[in-house]
Amino acid sequence: MNETVTNAEIAAAFEELGVLYELDGAVKYRVLAYGTAARAIRESPVSVAELAKEGKATRIPGVGKTLAEKIDALLATGEIPAAVKLKAKFPPTLVDVTRVQGVGAKTARRLFDELGVATLEDLRTAAEEKRIRGMKGLGPKVEENVLAGLERLGEPGEGGGRVLLSMARPIAAELARTLREHPAAERVEVAGSVRRWAETCKDIDLIATAKARSSSHPASSTGAESELDRQRTALAEHLLASPLIAGAGKPGPNGVRAQTQNGVAVDLRIVAPEAFGNLLQHFTGSAAHNVQLREGAVGRGLSVSEHGITEVESGEVELCATEEAVYERLGYDYIEPELREDRGELEAARAGELPELVTLDDVRGDLHAHTTLSDGRNSLEEMAEAGRERGYAYMAITDHSASHGFGDHVTEERLWERIEEIGDWNRGKRGFRLLAGSEVNIGLDGSLDYPEDLLAALDWVVASVHTSFSVGEAEMTQRVLTAIENPHVDCIGHLTGRLIGRREPYGIDVEAVAEAAARTGTMIEINGNPNRRDLSEQHARLAAEAGVTIVLTTDAHGVDTLSNMDYAVATARRAWLTPDDIANTRGWAEFKRLLNR
Repeated sequence: MNETVTNAEIAAAFEELGVLYELDGAVKYRVLAYGTAARAIRESPVSVAELAKEGKATRIPGVGKTLAEKIDALLATGEIPAAVKLKAKFPPTLVDVTRVQGVGAKTARRLFDELGVATLEDLRTAAEEKRIRGMKGLGPKVEENVLAGLERLGEPGEGGGRVLLSMARPIAAELARTLREHPAAERVEVAGSVRRWAETCKDIDLIATAKARSSSHPASSTGAESELDRQRTALAEHLLASPLIAGAGKPGPNGVRAQTQNGVAVDLRIVAPEAFGNLLQHFTGSAAHNVQLREGAVGRGLSVSEHGITEVESGEVELCATEEAVYERLGYDYIEPELREDRGELEAARAGELPELVTLDDVRGDLHAHTTLSDGRNSLEEMAEAGRERGYAYMAITDHSASHGFGDHVTEERLWERIEEIGDWNRGKRGFRLLAGSEVNIGLDGSLDYPEDLLAALDWVVASVHTSFSVGEAEMTQRVLTAIENPHVDCIGHLTGRLIGRREPYGIDVEAVAEAAARTGTMIEINGNPNRRDLSEQHARLAAEAGVTIVLTTDAHGVDTLSNMDYAVATARRAWLTPDDIANTRGWAEFKRLLNR
């Protein structure tokens, strides 16, 4: 069995199989099952190939016995037999046709059956020769959209990889700032996965409105409309003048597709102000959220797209200047972008049961930070002052213990001295408390580096795994459970050890850990390092529902990375967490009562 196959590769195979089944006319639930499983596999924080090797693939949501068998076949042979069989019925290139915006599997099958369209080139020829408009239910507009979709496939910025949010987000913010500088700009917002604070992003979506320069002539004249188009095109051209942009397609009044110097795709769409909410909602996504939104609208006699909300019977189109208006028209409370992942948010919004999500302003302290005493870049005094300047009520200094594996560590003697230093620093200061803490490595047997009396003398102990990641799931789970039972451990750090896109999470039974943590009152952190975001949003929601108190931390190794709290908060919001779920939304007096000391 090939255990090196990534979750992304397995998910892609399932997505392809779903498309093939749809081309073959399979019932809808079967097609959706493969899409749901593919999404869960792609989002899984553990290796699905490793789970399959252990006969545990059915632990993945949406993966039952039949789909688990298909994973086994893929790992063993490199192919899924059902996909091989379906590829014998249809040209493999027909799957590519379904990826053109505006051409779904059903349309692709009709194009194949009626016009012989089997490749992207066939599709382009059929559209250029105006043969598509002769098909029932299609017309010139469809041909236009097909050609535009084909152009997008070939433009700079299409890209294929995904980048960390921390890479894409600053670029998106700078490009949005650049657009806002232009005199024609009215509203400019970042959309897509960046706005949802997803862990990684494929591209950057920007949505804007533009205005024509003021004129004494009537606004309704053709000249005014042309001037507006010129200003919209000028706005798109202005984006391309940014030094961040390396290449681009042709700018026009509807926007432009481009690519940044470091390979991130950028898609700017410019729309009339009255439709801004429709476009922003649509391109914020996620795709799964929008599919459910559209399906829910059908039952109300409505059709939803980026172009507006259409009453099917009358054909009347309603445009919405805001997202709030879009959701209100469809019968939902407003849904925050971080929740739009098809994880029950629409049902909750319909019932008025969405959570009041935690915000950055709710956070009262940071409980995981390093100094030059171990591997940090700033001194205790610098980190403490930076924490106080952020408006925190408290902050824990948690330098590494001796066996964390990186060489820079704190000996027992030096940690006793640090406790004294922090005590001296706190004397005479009001409104801010510095906590003497440590990030202590969890040994293979669950033991901790420091003796009991030293651990007892600390204000705060974070216990983390830093070594021996390759042990089996059962051994790793027991290792962490043993640490949780230690009465001096306040919090478990970066529970699964993952580094997004670089290191898969090690095997650990998160449910068992959450149960033990809830029972003992041990907290678990959401580590805000954007390479970690560990707990993941899925695990954070699981832990909170099990009764675990969550801590939002930065794992800051310098004053510059105290801003990692943004990512910890974002992960908590994507996990549906409220301020009550989070320990460090409390002031010092209330937080102290949570400690097992």
